[in-house]
Amino acid sequence: MLRDVLLDLPVRPALAPLLRALTDAGGAVLVAPPGTGKTTLAPLAVADGVPGRVLVAQPRRVAARAAARRMADLLGERVGQRVGYAVRGDRRVGPGTRVEVVTTGLLVRRLLRDPDLPGVDAVLLDEVHERQLDADLALAFAVEARAALRPELWLVAMSATPEADRFAALLGGDTPAPVVRAEAALHPVARVFTPPPRPVAPPGAGRVDPLLLDHVAATVRRALHEQDGDVLVFLPGAGEIGAVARRLADLADRVAVLPLHGRLPAAAQDAALRPADRRRVVLATSVAESSLTVPGVRVVVDAGLARVARTDLSRGLGALVTVPVSRAAATQRAGRAGRQGPGVVYRCWSEGTHGRLAAQPEPDIATADLTGFALDLAAWGSPDGAGLALPD
Repeated sequence: MLRDVLLDLPVRPALAPLLRALTDAGGAVLVAPPGTGKTTLAPLAVADGVPGRVLVAQPRRVAARAAARRMADLLGERVGQRVGYAVRGDRRVGPGTRVEVVTTGLLVRRLLRDPDLPGVDAVLLDEVHERQLDADLALAFAVEARAALRPELWLVAMSATPEADRFAALLGGDTPAPVVRAEAALHPVARVFTPPPRPVAPPGAGRVDPLLLDHVAATVRRALHEQDGDVLVFLPGAGEIGAVARRLADLADRVAVLPLHGRLPAAAQDAALRPADRRRVVLATSVAESSLTVPGVRVVVDAGLARVARTDLSRGLGALVTVPVSRAAATQRAGRAGRQGPGVVYRCWSEGTHGRLAAQPEPDIATADLTGFALDLAAWGSPDGAGLALPD
């Protein structure tokens, strides 16, 4: 299928080594920073190496749909022909589909139902560095299914970060799987630290301080005045996106203000991922950190917050809380401004605060409610996870 695509992205030189690694070892880790094209071109290349279907697992529904649409566009086809997708409540595949993009949660369900994945010859797990619960389970189940039932199944773990050794060890067993690396293609991104003029309340289980949202809206106005190109704004959730959109409502006659989060209808998500006839301000959650490309973006405004799952020990239940973003995630967000040319990121915190941020986000398995996770392990036949290839 890659033969039909003329697009020359930075990941392309790494695809031949990837196929050699899979032919020799059956598993591989592909490390490719955002913007190199791994999500777009690697599945098409792998499809050229196997006769059956290729499953590509994405952590988020919006990313799964966007990846399938991008690959289908490159092939000059509609989604549902050689490239399709399946997410909760929506599936577009056909008898001739060779590459199917699914969410990691859906892949877990398929593995629980039919561990040998009939008709599937390769599984690519994208953004494994994010360490979501479903992603960890999908990797562990796929590794065990390959070892016990499908030794010919190709497995690829794809990551945007260079910390690939743990995944290489999990995929390879006694001998670590090969690691194939693609070079970054980011343009330089200038960093501007712009903390709020007055102290704001720290994030937590309650609402985000309205003073911070006022400051984010003011920073967007500043960015529109000082820079060219579209603006991508990172906010922790749909509520904050709506609040900042209301603060920018007076710009509607000259700027398109568009939300982008997982609760939106598919048509609204698609609108945020298409170029427009005027400047755009895309207000997004962390869904836009990786996998998705928002065209035209030359400026990022980062509120510095993320919404994550945590266990509320006082109630014994899972809950969503707002936390400061990690330095790794902040770097990923900033890189979105350098996909198509030199860009600028406005960080709504101080340089001193940046140095105190956690280096990496905590994996869900260390902080989230593990009730569903434990039930899935029990359904798999390993209630305590013993012997499974779960990342540390």
